[in-house]
Amino acid sequence: MVFVCVLAAIEPVLATNKYAHLPTDKAESLLSEIPKVIESSFTPPQELMNDFGTYKSLLTFQNGTSAKTASDWQRRRREILAAWNNTMGAWPDLIEKPKIKYYEQTHRDNVTQHSISIEIAPDNQTVVGYLLIPDGDAPFPGVLVVYYDAETGAGLGKELRDFGYQLAKRGFVALSIGTPEFCNLKPPYKPLCKQSEEEPPLQPLSALAYVAANCHSALANLTNVDAKRIGIIGHSYGGKWAMFASCLYDKFACAVWSDPGIVFDENRANINYWEPWYLGYEPDHQRQKGIPGTSNPRTGAYKKLIQGGHNLHELHALMAPRPFLVSGGAEDPPKRWKALNHTIGINTLLCYDNRVAMTNRKSHSPTPGSNNQIYAFFEYFLKNQ
Repeated sequence: MVFVCVLAAIEPVLATNKYAHLPTDKAESLLSEIPKVIESSFTPPQELMNDFGTYKSLLTFQNGTSAKTASDWQRRRREILAAWNNTMGAWPDLIEKPKIKYYEQTHRDNVTQHSISIEIAPDNQTVVGYLLIPDGDAPFPGVLVVYYDAETGAGLGKELRDFGYQLAKRGFVALSIGTPEFCNLKPPYKPLCKQSEEEPPLQPLSALAYVAANCHSALANLTNVDAKRIGIIGHSYGGKWAMFASCLYDKFACAVWSDPGIVFDENRANINYWEPWYLGYEPDHQRQKGIPGTSNPRTGAYKKLIQGGHNLHELHALMAPRPFLVSGGAEDPPKRWKALNHTIGINTLLCYDNRVAMTNRKSHSPTPGSNNQIYAFFEYFLKNQ
């Protein structure tokens, strides 16, 4: 597979790098300033360079023709997005101005913490969360932190998962939320909202992405947040949530996915996209937990995606040219570059580089080192502009 930058084909809305609006000498200087702690993470190991594994080419249209230019890619991108949405179910209309209710307020270090509830879905559905605002002069970049609970991301739970609090101390407005009531991880599983019987049921993981999109709007509407500089991060379950949200909603400027399992892999029990609380939901069938097999077959959208030969590298490519970092652990070792190389190729076609990064650790749990890499990534792409 060969990818070539075709400058003449780039649509006007695309720029060749994040500093394209600056004079050439200044832009080149800034582009060289990738923090040392993440500098090597944008390049696959030598043995995995240009290794695309068995994943299908992203540049082949459904009719068998090939995408060869940036304009072609925009059409192919729309085709990929439509295919996934048609399988996972359609979103309701987004909420233009989600309501936020403020409750308790405290001050910790250089951060003001607000406990809040935020409107996230039809019929006035809400989720509780924490809004963390740094001291200093606005506007600030923003970040959405998604996890099982809101407390952890706000620094009120398990250590080394306090992404929102740590980023707030570094000058980001952080919104930390947990699992909405409709997406309870215990049976019976409930849909986000009422749908007609003719529509594919909205899968919980796509519904969570819809929730994140509305939370993006809530952040963007704050007067102290720069709406063009909002990212998203999640770990494990939250990593899956952050990945689907950032890929399906292109207003997220960048993303970090911490060891979610970035491809379908039925050899890994924790990369469990087959479960009904992710992509295996069927309204009339409550699938039993566990790796798919003869006695417990695949269900829902997951079944259709596997049968259709799809994999998550298709979603990754929807990020291009927006940057993302895979903070890989036990579920996302270096061999995942085989999937990521496909998105690197798309960025090459669009004349971008240093947009796909992966760091690796042995454990599933974050470490001080992996977290420092995460914070450096966000500061580089959202703060140092």
